[in-house]
Amino acid sequence: MSLIQPAQTPPDTPAAITAPQPGRTGALTMVTMLFFMWGLITALNDVLIPHLRAVYTLSYVQAMLVQSCFFGAYFLVSLPAGALVRRIGYQRGVVVGLATAGIGCLMFYPAAQAGFGLFLAALFVLASGITMLQVAANPYVTILGPAATASGRLTLTQGFNSLGTTVGPLVGAWLILSDSAAAGADAVKGPYLLLACTLLALSVAFALARLPQVAATADDRTPLVLRQHPRLVFAVLAIFLYVGAEVAIGSFIVSFLTERHIAGLTVANAAHYVSLYWGGAMVGRFVGALVMRRVSAGTALACSAALAVVLIVVAVAGSGSVAMWAILAVGLCNAIMFPTIFSMGLHQLGAGTGQAAGLLCMAIVGGAVVPVGQGVLADVVGVQWSFLLPAACYVPILWFGIKYAGIYRQR
Repeated sequence: MSLIQPAQTPPDTPAAITAPQPGRTGALTMVTMLFFMWGLITALNDVLIPHLRAVYTLSYVQAMLVQSCFFGAYFLVSLPAGALVRRIGYQRGVVVGLATAGIGCLMFYPAAQAGFGLFLAALFVLASGITMLQVAANPYVTILGPAATASGRLTLTQGFNSLGTTVGPLVGAWLILSDSAAAGADAVKGPYLLLACTLLALSVAFALARLPQVAATADDRTPLVLRQHPRLVFAVLAIFLYVGAEVAIGSFIVSFLTERHIAGLTVANAAHYVSLYWGGAMVGRFVGALVMRRVSAGTALACSAALAVVLIVVAVAGSGSVAMWAILAVGLCNAIMFPTIFSMGLHQLGAGTGQAAGLLCMAIVGGAVVPVGQGVLADVVGVQWSFLLPAACYVPILWFGIKYAGIYRQR
C-alpha cells in the first residue's frame, strides 16, 4: 500500500545527511534543547489536568480531553508537518514549530477567561508546534552517526527530554497548584506566558543559527510500501501503546496518590511525585545509553516492558507505600522504550526513513486515546483498577522486543 507521495526534498531537510561536518556536535546540542522544552511542556499537562478538573468540576473522562487534544495533534498534524519540513527545510521547520508552540502558549491567557473549550484549542495549537519539532528532530538525531548506535544516541537526547518532564511537574506544582499561585484558571496565565516568551526566543535563535547541511537522494521520492515492512508496522503499534500507557499513568498519578488507602496526599503534594515518575525515565535513559552498548535493543525493550507489567500489577493489587512506589517505578521502565522502538522501526529503511518517521510520530496519538480509556475505567471501577489498561498496553511491546531482538546489537 502506498503511503505518502513526498515532494522533492530541498538540500537542508532531514532525509539523508552529507559527509561529516564540523557543526554536527553543535547541531545535536541545539536539537537537544528542543527535546528538553517539549518534555517540560508535555509533563505540565499532568499538573494541568487535576487543576482544571477542580476548577471546572470535570469527570475523569472530561479531564482526559486535555491529553486527547494535545496528543491528537500528533495524528492530525504529523503528515502535514512532514510535508512542510520537506518543502521549507529542517531549520525553517523548527522555527515554524517553535513559533506555533509559542502561539499556543499565548492562547492560555484568554482561555483563563473564556473557559475550558479554549484551553483545549490552545493545547491543540501548542501540540501542533511540538509535533513539527518531533517530526524533524527524531530522525535528524538518528542520522547524526552510525546506524548501529542510533538507539543509544536517541536514548541520550531523550534523556534531556526526560529532564524536561522531570522539571515540568515541579514548576507546575509551584506556579499553578501552590497556595501562592493565582486562584482558579488565572493560575495558568503566568507560567504559559513565560513559556511563550521562551519558545519565541528559541525560534529566533534557530532562525539565526548555522546548522549542518542535509542532502536528499532521488530515491527519497519513492513511496513507502507498508506491506514490505512489517517491522515498521509493529513499531507504529508499539509506539501507540507505549505513549498511551506512559501518558495515562502520568495523568493519573496525582489522583492515585490522593487516594486515602494509597498515600492520602493533597493534590499539590502529589504533583511533586509526578517528577519522580518522569525522573525515573530520565535516569533510565542516561543509564540505558550505556547498557545498550552491550545488550541488544530488542532484549532491553522486552525486559523493560515485562518489568512495567509486574510493577503495575503490584500497584493495582497493593496499597500504601508499596503501591505508591511501584507505580512511580514504572517511569524507570519507560526510559528506553520510545527511542528503542523508534530506531528499531527505522532500521535499514534507507530512503524511506523520513516517511517512516512521520508514521511513528503519528502513532504518538496513543497519548490521546489510552488516557481517555483509563478515564472511563476510573469513573466506573475506580482509579486504582483503571491502571490495568496501561498494563495491558505493555504486553504487545514485550512481544515486539522479543520478536526483533536480533536485528542489531549496539557496539
